Amino acid sequence: MDVVQFSKEIRRNTLRCLHSQGSGHVGGSLSIVDVLAVLYSKYMHVDPHNPRMEDRDKLVLSKGHAGPALYATLALKGFFPVEWLDTLNKLGTRLPSHVNINLTPGVDMTAGSLGQGFSCACGLAIADKLKGIDRFVYVITGEGELQEGQIWEAAMLASAKRLDNIIVLVDSNKMQIDGMTEDVINVEDLVAKFEAFGFVSRRVDGHDHNALDKAIGDARSDRCGKPHCIVMDTVKGKGVSFYEKMGLGVHSTTVTDEQYAAALEELK
Repeated sequence: MDVVQFSKEIRRNTLRCLHSQGSGHVGGSLSIVDVLAVLYSKYMHVDPHNPRMEDRDKLVLSKGHAGPALYATLALKGFFPVEWLDTLNKLGTRLPSHVNINLTPGVDMTAGSLGQGFSCACGLAIADKLKGIDRFVYVITGEGELQEGQIWEAAMLASAKRLDNIIVLVDSNKMQIDGMTEDVINVEDLVAKFEAFGFVSRRVDGHDHNALDKAIGDARSDRCGKPHCIVMDTVKGKGVSFYEKMGLGVHSTTVTDEQYAAALEELK
């Protein structure tokens, strides 16, 4: 399956997962689908039959409320049965609303309060360095999440420890639960900001598979003693026209039977 088709399958199954609950974090789940498609179709060294394989790449979904997109990706890769997607947030589920390493095969770090995942990723990257494991730790953060001070403490640590095995992927969809990011707390020029913290940083179209592929490939090959950041310009609800048009309302919204059917029709 090529990456374009894979991204469509992830979107379909992300919505399947959310439809099972009737609502959820639609906007920020759909906005990270394309980077997940690129990572898991080409770059992630993982084994669905051995999810805790020590010699693996790791992904930390710091914006853990976008779990349905990661769940859909992992199910399609064979980490667990696709039927689990119908149990999101239900009693006894293995798929909680925010990702949990103890419940879901293929999840590498539990997501707690926003801002904490990046610190955890630094710990994973340091551990791999100490063990001589030459793999990568990817961190997906939300743009609003970068208003948290802990993010920048982690950025300083990543730079100080020369963690060139960590790649931060910022989902820059310009919105957060309380409004437009620039109106809540403007995070300004994130490329320049990460560079000021000692990163190699760049900005790409977060829905352009070729641009994402090149940016990730360049970051992986540039073992310069600096961590990398890729700021991805994205659209909340990407891939489904009526969700894209909802603006701030798509952060957490419904997936009714009618909406689900209409979305699947668009994603053929």
